[in-house]
Amino acid sequence: MTEHVEQLEFQAETHQLLELMIHSVYSNKDTFLRELISNASDALDKLRLESFRDKDLHVDTSDLHVELEVDKDNRILTVRDNGIGMSRAEVVDLIGTLAKSGTAELRKKLNEAKSEAAAEELIGQFGIGFYSTFMVADKVTLTTRKAGETEGTRWESEGQSTYTIETLDDAPQGTAVSLHLKPADEDDHLFDYTLEWKLREIVKKYSDFIAWPIRMQVERTVTEGEGEEKTEKTILEEQTLNSMKALWTRPKSEVSDEEYKEFYKHVSHGWDDPLEIIPMKAEGTFEYQALLFIPSHAPFDLFTREHKRGVQLYVKRVFIMDNCEELMPEYLRFVKGVVDAQDLSLNVSREILQQDRQIQMIRKRLVKKVLSTVKDLQGADDQEKYQTFWKEFGRVLKEGLLSDFDNRETLLQVSSFASTDSEEELTTLAQYVERMKDGQDAIYYMTGETRQQVESSPHMEAFKAKGREVLILIDPVDEMWVGSVTEFDGKPFQSIAKGEVDLETEEEKKATESLREQQDKDFAELLTWLGKSLDNVKEVRLTNRLTTSPACLVGDVFDFTPMLERMYRASGQLVPETKRILELNPTHPLVTGLRDAYDTRKDDADAGKVPELTETAELLYGTAVLAEGGELKDPARFAQILTERLTRTL
Repeated sequence: MTEHVEQLEFQAETHQLLELMIHSVYSNKDTFLRELISNASDALDKLRLESFRDKDLHVDTSDLHVELEVDKDNRILTVRDNGIGMSRAEVVDLIGTLAKSGTAELRKKLNEAKSEAAAEELIGQFGIGFYSTFMVADKVTLTTRKAGETEGTRWESEGQSTYTIETLDDAPQGTAVSLHLKPADEDDHLFDYTLEWKLREIVKKYSDFIAWPIRMQVERTVTEGEGEEKTEKTILEEQTLNSMKALWTRPKSEVSDEEYKEFYKHVSHGWDDPLEIIPMKAEGTFEYQALLFIPSHAPFDLFTREHKRGVQLYVKRVFIMDNCEELMPEYLRFVKGVVDAQDLSLNVSREILQQDRQIQMIRKRLVKKVLSTVKDLQGADDQEKYQTFWKEFGRVLKEGLLSDFDNRETLLQVSSFASTDSEEELTTLAQYVERMKDGQDAIYYMTGETRQQVESSPHMEAFKAKGREVLILIDPVDEMWVGSVTEFDGKPFQSIAKGEVDLETEEEKKATESLREQQDKDFAELLTWLGKSLDNVKEVRLTNRLTTSPACLVGDVFDFTPMLERMYRASGQLVPETKRILELNPTHPLVTGLRDAYDTRKDDADAGKVPELTETAELLYGTAVLAEGGELKDPARFAQILTERLTRTL
């Protein structure tokens, strides 16, 4: 051993999280072994792949395996592999991963978790399976040497405030994790993990499908000699504990739900059960097998840049890469699983994959299969699975409306939206179209930040009065896709906050024609004056979309909404400010009063000599901005004018 030994401190939050693991936040402690074997399997996959890619890497890949080693006398269980191994820097980074994975957020959510199942799920979501070893061990020692390097590394911790890391002159290639086991305590679901039957049980339950042999030396009693000279003695025999059958190569009828669940947990590094299992097999021009899973819960980092997407890619059962982005679009980044192609090169790179026609065809088929599965969930008698899916992943799926033109119609069909038809139940577009009133030829919608904001908007008034249903779109992605998706089932999408809205029937138009003509005449001069007095608007006009509010702001059909402008600016993009249209309710007392006041002092108002009229116009505009949840450019001036007006009323 060299002198390069360091004793380092865990960060405070990391230490607190380890305390949670040590004191066992959930009862199923057996899963620590699943996590270690899964890590070992990944290391073996990576070594074989690296040996294909780097011909100068002289490693023996003829007997890659995982080994369980038991020292009963000292109560030490070691999980060893001869895989890729880790450098000292990578070991340090492994420790750092815990601190970088949103530790504070995880602790907060763990404290809020209502059950052990919820706690398990959170631990899996945050990808800290290695630290589950502290549930069963007082001390954990990790010894490793990276393939191609000469020096090894030992990391050791008792889960307290510090850990040590040292450089070794001599260490076998691969990684060994040695657990100094706590005393068994069956009341606390802490079993004796030196027992052969217990280790067999765990491997069979969680890791039977691992593609590499999981071996263990077991004691066997053999009989030698015959008759009176017959003797028995105990020998050690190496046995393979797992079947090594790749689940994606087996017919669905031969695989149990439990096996699928454990395989899902292996490929997703999650602790939840899958919501839906999707096996696939294609033969013909190009052959592949796939086993995909839709999770039952969204990972905590689904909307962060750090989130890794894509499924595992194999070629003829040889692992090629994790997170193959070329096989799954961004909006399906929650899908987990394995794709095993038969005709690709083992030396394939990400750059080659981007151009590979076969990969592109596989991707198209995978996407269609996932979407058809979602459609089946939507049409099922029991809606619970679909509702769970939409709650967890609907916001992500709608991103596909912006990018996946080939499947846009399907995406629209499987999407659900809030609407004014129900405060609790979501609606599909097909259901909306079925409920459309006679004479309605558009799908009405309004975007906003909250349902309350949308429902209380002045734009809703005429639609409520007429009983017209409006979709309530409050996800940020909704602001984006409604600008590029024009219709569904031949019915155009129409924002109730853009353009002119006409909800009157032909009979109603005829009945009010003379009234409208008179209103246009009566308000013409006021509208012109307001257009000149208010710098923030492009036009002032009368409207029939308001019933109780005096005014509202609308955009032209192709204008950005204020919320979309804010989103672009928040992302650092320069967006020119869009002037909007101020619409007035010609029957509101404030509007008619303003008209009468203007008519009385028209010449002075046009000359700018009636500041109180100009201030009233500013207040009218400001209240329209606030009513739709917008932000005033000069809130201090608005408050000052309003305060002075209120003071004069007392």
